[in-house]
Amino acid sequence: MTATGSNPWPEGVASPARRALDGAGYKTLESLADAREQDLRDLHGMGPKALNALRLALRARGLTFRNDT
Repeated sequence: MTATGSNPWPEGVASPARRALDGAGYKTLESLADAREQDLRDLHGMGPKALNALRLALRARGLTFRNDT
């Protein structure tokens, strides 16, 4: 689950989810550590498969989504 070429997102993150992330201003996987998972879930084009791929990729780098309650 690694990024390829100029695509910073891991495998499993399809084009609609990548466009949603880019449109929301997220440019790197590390930038998602400042995001709440619920905010990403609310993005049009972001589905459960993409969220899981992002969660696993963050975990592999010792990071998580921001956990605000």
